[in-house]
Amino acid sequence: MPKQRITKEMIVEAAFEIARVNGLDRMVVKEIADRLGCSVQPIYSYCDSMEGLKRDLMIRVRRFVQGFVQDYLAADADAPGGDFFKTIGHAYVQLAETEPHIFQMYVLHEREGIDSLEALYQAESYPDMARKIAESLQIDITRAHMLHRNMMIYNVGIGTILATADPGIPTAEIYEQLDLAYQAFADQAGVSKLTDG
Repeated sequence: MPKQRITKEMIVEAAFEIARVNGLDRMVVKEIADRLGCSVQPIYSYCDSMEGLKRDLMIRVRRFVQGFVQDYLAADADAPGGDFFKTIGHAYVQLAETEPHIFQMYVLHEREGIDSLEALYQAESYPDMARKIAESLQIDITRAHMLHRNMMIYNVGIGTILATADPGIPTAEIYEQLDLAYQAFADQAGVSKLTDG
């Protein structure tokens, strides 16, 4: 039986699965090799360093998070009384609760070139998100941008608490806190009332 050819994509995917289940600190070359059923040599030949592998892993983590949020938004699109703005926050809470290691990697990785909260927003937000929020809430793009930036920062904080709390905080309590924050930020932006979702 011929040996399986190990590719860089296979290495990154194996590293992702290890980190997803056990955390980034458990993602070591030997574990990756064991998962792929090979020696460590192919891994070292594709990865110049663990830092390079971690950079590739973060690209995979971002793709996962984007897909998770998009799937959550799509599943909620048909819900009666759904609020796109609130649903985004709930998606991140769900991610923190169901995929705590992924959420921790996503939030806690080093970000180069970030010198302001606006720079963070521009680097981390999804294209067209402010426009979609503006349409959903029937507000102008400037207020939608402010709402989304404020909630993105808030969601990262509360999601980090949820992803690292042991034994854990009930999701209902987190959602209640998010709803209070949503309304406070909406009031600040001059949005009359967010819909009940």
